[in-house]
Formats: sequence, structure tokens, C-alpha cells
Amino acid sequence: MEDLPEGWRRWNEGETKLVWAYRPDVFSGDSFPAACLPTLYITQGKRTRRPGTTREPGPDTSWYVTLYLEPSVARDEEAFESRDGALDGACDLAARFAGGDIDYRDLYQIPRERYFRKLDELTGRA
Repeated sequence: MEDLPEGWRRWNEGETKLVWAYRPDVFSGDSFPAACLPTLYITQGKRTRRPGTTREPGPDTSWYVTLYLEPSVARDEEAFESRDGALDGACDLAARFAGGDIDYRDLYQIPRERYFRKLDELTGRA
């Protein structure tokens, strides 16, 4: 993965976990809390594994792509059979998000209107 969709940056990359961040220049903690940085997690195995488990995922363990708008606000994860499939799926999701095709409002129980307005502006939904 050389080029990520517009606005996305590599935040972290490892063997079994990759993290991409959307517009870290905007969601840096100055105007918006850093916790509001939209992130994509691409992981081998579910991120919801219990803390403290040290078991490494096996080679046949599925890959998952999850979009987070905040630590407790996430879109349902998508499962893939391979790392390459997960990366393709993550690229597609990242492009749809950046293009304004993901309705992030539905993920919130308590709306953050100022945050939504900024996301709308950045993703062309304004």
C-alpha cells in the first residue's frame, strides 16, 4: 500500500495490525479532541480480544477492518480472509469515508454537531 485515499495517513503498521488516521492535521487536539480522530484499524483477529492475551493469531485467522470515530464509537467491522483483502477493503472504506459516502451520524447516540459539521466540510457533505 503505497498510496492511501485522500486525507488518510499511515499511523502505525505491524505484522498483525495497521492503523490509518484521517486528517490528523485537523483532529490534533487543538480545535477538536484528539479522541475524535477518525481511524481505521486493520487487524488480524478481532480487536475485541481480551486484554492480556498473548496468543498470536494463526495464519488462517481472519482479518478485520473497523472504522472508529472515537474509542467507543465504531462502525461494524468487516471481515476478510487475507491481509491483502483487508487492505483492499480498508482502502475502499477509507475512500468512501473521505468522499462523504459513510453516514457517521448513525453511529452516535449523542450527536456532536460541531464535529459533524467539520467532517461534512472535509468529506464534501457540506
